[in-house]
Order: sequence, then structure tokens, then C-alpha cells
Amino acid sequence: MLEPMNSSPVIKKRPGTWNKKKIVWMTGIIIILLAVSVCIGISVYVGTNLTKPAKKAIEVLPSDYEMKYKDIEFMSKDEQTKLSGWVLEPEVPVKMNLVFAHGYKGNRYEENIPFLPLASNLLADGYRVIMFDFRYAGESEGEMTTVGVKEKLDLLGAIDWTTAHYQEPVGLLGISMGASTSILAAAESEDVVAVVADSPFSDLHDYLKVNMPVWTDLPNFPFTPLILSIIPMMADIDLEEASPISVVDKVSPRPVLFIHNKGDGSIPYTESEMMAKKDPENFALWLTEGEGHVKSFEQNSEEYVEKVKGFFDGALAEMKK
Repeated sequence: MLEPMNSSPVIKKRPGTWNKKKIVWMTGIIIILLAVSVCIGISVYVGTNLTKPAKKAIEVLPSDYEMKYKDIEFMSKDEQTKLSGWVLEPEVPVKMNLVFAHGYKGNRYEENIPFLPLASNLLADGYRVIMFDFRYAGESEGEMTTVGVKEKLDLLGAIDWTTAHYQEPVGLLGISMGASTSILAAAESEDVVAVVADSPFSDLHDYLKVNMPVWTDLPNFPFTPLILSIIPMMADIDLEEASPISVVDKVSPRPVLFIHNKGDGSIPYTESEMMAKKDPENFALWLTEGEGHVKSFEQNSEEYVEKVKGFFDGALAEMKK
């Protein structure tokens, strides 16, 4: 009689083995999902703080410096956002209109320069000064700041208002975000004859990509990519649109004076240096010795005023040739 063939032994799983593996697997998935949710939540919080910083009230008036002024209102180029500002009139014949563009978290007064003492020196030399609040700043409308993207439209609105009311040429003087925005606006407006750009960034996306960890004290990964993805969705913007270095060629051959402090820890002076090199014949670069962001005027007041006056005077002289 044939004997039955040996068959492989049946391995029986101990009760609960599969359930334990399933629990471990599901727990891991839950932990990953929670970690992702926390990272996204933190990124949304940071993005909100960056696009909706605390607004500063306007606590100083031109009259505090014995300057004549009037309040103005006009529309941004988007035709949806009402902006507020001042016109400061010189007591001597006007030779040029200068539109000031303030920095991130600032307003028309811009205490970092500060704008009013600078304006006082320029008024005495025949420059009419237009100062205004970008969207979501000072007394202007707007739901958030976009660090130059939509602020370009605000500055274009200020330029249009100025040319509609005055016949003299228009120059721009901006600091930090306002400096970058001035380049962006000048690239689109032939009404601008010259630009002073004090401490600009050359490309917003690249700048934030490098400096986000410094601003937020968060690890570069995963937060920088997340924040740079979330901000455009929150603000309905494309960060690539705030890239002065990509459009500065359109400003040429009109003159630009770049001013930057060598000890600027917020926006390195190399940002201005890169743009100035795009057209050495028409773009000038003045690097000041000292520490701090947009502190060139504070630390070199007399020379700063003379440099700015000389620059705009030179631009006017070129127009008359």
C-alpha cells in the first residue's frame, strides 16, 4: 500500500498578529497625517502673519516739520483699491515731482528713513513730493500686503494721479519693498524719468527662498516650500511677478541710482549690485559703510541728500539735451 506523501506543515498565525500589524500601520499613517497637518497649519499661520502684519498708524504729519501739504486719495491701477496720501508743496518753483514708495510694514511716513526729514530737504530744492500708503498700510484700503506684486499697481496708480495733476517730470524714490516696486513700476511706465532705489531685493521668490528661515525661525524643510506655496494661494499672486532684476532692462536707458548699506543684514547689498551691473552706463551704485537695513540716510544724511539731489538734477539735465 502507498504511503501518503508528506505535506508542508500548516503555519498557523497566532491570534491577534494581523490586528497588531494593522494597528501599527494605521498609527503610523495617522502620525504622518497629523505631522503634515501641523506643518500646513504652521505655514498658513506664518503666511497670514507675513501678508497681514500689524498696521502702523500715521502719527506724524508734515505740519510737524512746518511743511505745507494736502491730503489726497486716488485709485490703484487695479481700479479697486482706494489709496491715501499727501502732496507736499515746495515754496520755490517746482522742477520735478518725486513719488516716495515706502517699505514692508511701513506707511507714507516711513520712519526707517525717515521720509519727512528727507522730503524737507528736497522741497527746499524745488521738488514736489507725493507720499502715499500702499495697500493694507496706513489709511489705504486693501486686505493684505503682497510685498511688491500688487503694490506695483498701487505705485502705477500714484504715477497716473501725479501726471494727471502736474506737468513736471516724475521721479521715484523707494526703499526696501518700495525700491523693488519702483523698478517694477518704472519698467511699465514711460512717465517715470529716473529712479532712486534704496535697498531693494532683486527677486522676491528667490529672496524669500533664501531668507524664510531667518524671518520665521523655522527649519528650511519642509516650511519654506510650504510657505512659498501657500502665500500665492492666500494672496492670489504669482511671486515671480515681483522680480525687478528680470525687468530692470526695460527701465534703461533711464537712470537708476541704487543705494545700499554694506552692513545690511536684511537684504544684502549684492542684490543692488546685481541689478546695477545690468547697465553700468545708466545705473549707478552707491554702497554706504555702516550697519542696518535702509540706514544709509540716517548714517550719512548730508551726503545722502546731495547724492539724491544730484542724481535727479542730472536726470533733468539729460532730458533738456
